[in-house]
Amino acid sequence: MPAKTVPPCPFAPMRPSYLSRDDEFFMKLAYNQALKAWASGEVPVGAVVEYGGEIVAAAHNMVESARDPTAHAEMLAITQTAMKLGGWRLNGATIYVTKEPCPMCAGACVMSRLTRAVYAVEDPSMGFLGGAMKFHDLSTLNHSLQVSSGVLREDCLKMLKTFFALKRNMDE
Repeated sequence: MPAKTVPPCPFAPMRPSYLSRDDEFFMKLAYNQALKAWASGEVPVGAVVEYGGEIVAAAHNMVESARDPTAHAEMLAITQTAMKLGGWRLNGATIYVTKEPCPMCAGACVMSRLTRAVYAVEDPSMGFLGGAMKFHDLSTLNHSLQVSSGVLREDCLKMLKTFFALKRNMDE
């Protein structure tokens, strides 16, 4: 199967200040992971996981390169976190992702017992943490996930829209 052609990325990495480890700091790191996804020929989505103020995982989409439909940034970051922390219950950890998690990834956020999920751009058609559905609010779940959105929204939205616009132009 031939490699997919992607347009060159016009965005530069962000340079977060390590003096303030807030939501914006961690989302800037997720943004930089999304740039790596773009450079690898993937849809530019990135994720990082924070635990105790430290970065314990960083990943980007690898669906195309791994030929694996589950190789979303969130899934890879959650797996890395479980391996690093030595267990699947990730209580106290927060995932930062540049686009709202899909049904699979939203389910993984809940099932892994993440305390919090923060995303930049909503996805009204496939987002399951507020866009198309609020999966985390189902009354039957035995774990509660706090969700925040909109951190670096404009930057991440611009990257996604630019990627797909340039890709469409290449495909024509």
